[in-house]
Amino acid sequence: MSAADSPPSDVAFSGLHASVVDQMGLAIGAGEWQSGSIMRIEELEERYGVSRSVIREVLRVLASMGMVQSRRRVGVQVLPATEWNLYDPQVIRWRLASPGRVAQLRSLTELRTAVEPQAARLAAMRAPLADASELMGLAGKLWAAGRDGDTELFLKLDIQFHHLVLSSSGNEMFGKLNSLVAEVLTGRTHYGMMPDHPHEEALQMHVDVASAIQRGNAVDAHAAMLAIMERAMTEMSTLWDETAHK
Repeated sequence: MSAADSPPSDVAFSGLHASVVDQMGLAIGAGEWQSGSIMRIEELEERYGVSRSVIREVLRVLASMGMVQSRRRVGVQVLPATEWNLYDPQVIRWRLASPGRVAQLRSLTELRTAVEPQAARLAAMRAPLADASELMGLAGKLWAAGRDGDTELFLKLDIQFHHLVLSSSGNEMFGKLNSLVAEVLTGRTHYGMMPDHPHEEALQMHVDVASAIQRGNAVDAHAAMLAIMERAMTEMSTLWDETAHK
């Protein structure tokens, strides 16, 4: 589907359209419609209680995400996950809401482990002084929120911290991953996959990242961010092992 065929975002993602997009995306992400399944517009109208025009707009949105494809004289076919836009924040959110969320989190955490240490290294070389100072401030606020057990504030600050590291790298491709990281952190928190009180070592690692970037020490910045990623992997390894043995 060409970009010209995509519905305007203020139509496709507002009101009733947004609600049905979300319901159908969640259903596909959860495997209620398996890869290769055929959706028929008449059945979708009945299932969601909306008009044909709404269903068509919703399907166009899902098609733009690579989740479905219209087939003449057949219907709308659900595509395999390998065809989906796996970097789309909504697709990530739907997959994290599915029974396969642990595998999704593992995949995303492995990606973060490959990218964020390098982003921290580059930030130490390129970050403006204002960004480096802001990172130090965020690290301090993170420590306080973690100590106080303020989960929602900690999540908000953690997202800001990692977003700023990515953007301070000076690499526009890394900067565009901030939405992905935000969804990972949000998913881990809201699905109970984060400790209620972050370990002091993890809080110190954030301070270490910020300090290294402020000092312009690329090696230390990379090492400190890698330690954060490896700790996240370790914290989730039990979940992955439990899933593998089910």
